[in-house]
Amino acid sequence: MTHSLQKSPFTSWTVLVPLAAVIVLALAWGRALPGFVVIVVTVVLAGAVLAAVHHAEVVAHRVGEPFGSLVLAVAVTVIEVALIVTLMIAGAGSAETLARDTVFAAVILTCNGIVGLSILAATRHESVVSFNAEGAGAALATVATLSTLGLVVPTFTTSRPGPVFSPAQLAFAAVTALVVYGLFVFLQTGRHRTYFLPVRGGRVEDDGDSSAIRPSTKAASASLALLVVALVDVVGNAKLVSPAIERVVTAAGLPVSVVGVVIAMLILLPETLAALRAASRGQLQTSLNLAFGSAMASIGLTIPTIAVASIWLSVPLHLGLGATHIVLLVLTCIVTMLTVVPGRATLLQACVHLAVLAAYLFLAVSP
Repeated sequence: MTHSLQKSPFTSWTVLVPLAAVIVLALAWGRALPGFVVIVVTVVLAGAVLAAVHHAEVVAHRVGEPFGSLVLAVAVTVIEVALIVTLMIAGAGSAETLARDTVFAAVILTCNGIVGLSILAATRHESVVSFNAEGAGAALATVATLSTLGLVVPTFTTSRPGPVFSPAQLAFAAVTALVVYGLFVFLQTGRHRTYFLPVRGGRVEDDGDSSAIRPSTKAASASLALLVVALVDVVGNAKLVSPAIERVVTAAGLPVSVVGVVIAMLILLPETLAALRAASRGQLQTSLNLAFGSAMASIGLTIPTIAVASIWLSVPLHLGLGATHIVLLVLTCIVTMLTVVPGRATLLQACVHLAVLAAYLFLAVSP
């Protein structure tokens, strides 16, 4: 007599990998890691990224758009902010520029990297891909406003020497960032929700009523819990490997800011993979929601948190960008605006975004 063997969900790699990553994180935390252990942590980190993408897609499929994209973007950013504050309090590396470098890297990587790669993936099946210009345009306007107020304005203020805000200016920037981001989320999930839904054949698709094919509430709740665990694993293990990355960067004679770029790339991996998978299925709007939502959350949550943490921080907080980065930010905003306004994109737009990303990465290595 033969029996059909069914795999228990508790033995699935999407459950075991995040739990294994937690164990590795607990054992390695606060210790100097030899080369072999760094490799193990890196492998576990990659597995946690893949698990995070899987569980994010389960949650997104259950709650629909734009809530699904919002869950992943906010979850990643909250943990990213916690990592930034932890490193700044510890005085790691260039603590005074850590927040600025990380947030700016997130903006460039999302608005050029995720957007460019998503359009590239989507145009593999169709020469022209459509999305909702109203939602993408509103998201871009919010990202541009938050980026300028938080990262460009400090370079030109005169109350304090250097690219820093005075306490009053920092408080204003923090409140503004939080209010604008909160208002965007409120409108995205409420009154203007249809602006952020996928478009197919010129028609907005609302998947809110397709409950028959959606995961159960129990499965979605379990995936939400495992998503949080996986994201903690991603950020925690990224912190563990950051000293090794910093040693390599220093030995190679590269700028210290390269460390922040690498860490930002590791932290944004779950969102990048989720966006690429959505785009490959023809859901470019979901990819754009992830990209702009991540950039927006990174600024809208980081600046207020850093403003509060600065009360106890013993290092100056440099938020203002240099001239080269301001030029790249302006170019990013212009290129992205020209991409989202028509409501459709081609391979050319993908290549332009990736060219801007390549310029940022090259100048980070060779300023």
